[in-house]
Amino acid sequence: MPDGRHDLPTDHVLAEAARAGSSRAFAELVGRHQSAVRAFLRRVCRDEHEADDLAQEAFLTAWTKLGTLKPEASARSWLCGLAWRKAMTAQRGRARSAARDRQWLDTRPQFDTPAARDQIAVRRALETLPDDQRAVVALCLAADWSHAEAAEALGLPLGTVKSHAARGRAKLLEAMGETP
Repeated sequence: MPDGRHDLPTDHVLAEAARAGSSRAFAELVGRHQSAVRAFLRRVCRDEHEADDLAQEAFLTAWTKLGTLKPEASARSWLCGLAWRKAMTAQRGRARSAARDRQWLDTRPQFDTPAARDQIAVRRALETLPDDQRAVVALCLAADWSHAEAAEALGLPLGTVKSHAARGRAKLLEAMGETP
């Protein structure tokens, strides 16, 4: 008896249908990947609401740029790549927002427990990482993506992604008082 999973259309089939004008196919494609895109942006951005807004913008852009999704490419990586570019554009254009976000992080209540202190240390360490390195850490260490998947999504060479992951991991371990 089939479990129903084998009957589902592939991302490529959905993308083709969406290119032909099927909003239902596009909605299915978004439904499959919105959690990954939003989780990625929430790790990369400093504000969850901004991350959700950027995810929406990325999906709107995806609808208009479906023709750029290559048949052999991963839809998830392509969508996260669009989201990454949206995040970088927003960061460059929103200096005041970044200052407001940093102020919020500094003034939020902090609970005096080892787990809370570790979480705060990790967040602060993430903020010190360069943007590309933070994105790699968010994908490879926090979301368990392969280096190749992260390289494809971020448009970075594989070696750079591996280097960013290693350096980011070392920085996070250092922030938690551990030796890499």
